[in-house]
Amino acid sequence: MRVLADLREGDHRVTRWVASWRSTCVRRFLPAVEESAEHTKLWWATAASLASMAVAELASNCVLKHVWHRCRPPKEWISHEEVHDRPDSSSFPSGHTAAGMAFRAAVALVWPWAGAVCAVPAVMVAAERVHTGAHYPSDVAVGATIGLAAAALVSRAPRLAVRLLR
Repeated sequence: MRVLADLREGDHRVTRWVASWRSTCVRRFLPAVEESAEHTKLWWATAASLASMAVAELASNCVLKHVWHRCRPPKEWISHEEVHDRPDSSSFPSGHTAAGMAFRAAVALVWPWAGAVCAVPAVMVAAERVHTGAHYPSDVAVGATIGLAAAALVSRAPRLAVRLLR
């Protein structure tokens, strides 16, 4: 029983130590952590994001790229070194953009302010794909649309499944 007493004492000691943190940073950060964990928002956002990304990737990279082959923008149009490091697959649509927007949109559906934050890297990836000559702007626009549609589909899937099972 000494082991249990030691565990209890260690538990009490760590609790008192963590509860005594007075840092302004901790006082600001931990309530945001609590808010994100409330009603398991953080985990639902993560699950929805991963499912949305999978649907977007399948639609863009496994279906549309094989149905609609489009060559990458001509290398002569790109005036910097990154032009030589481009995929050989179809330019249409942008799978990177589809996945990024699917992630962002799925997070936003569960946790709006975090979805807004995720918009920054998603848009930066889309811009990078055009900047490096990997895609035309229409490729990233369609990729973004696929990502948004995938997030909408994934968010509605549970309700659709319930309806089908009735």
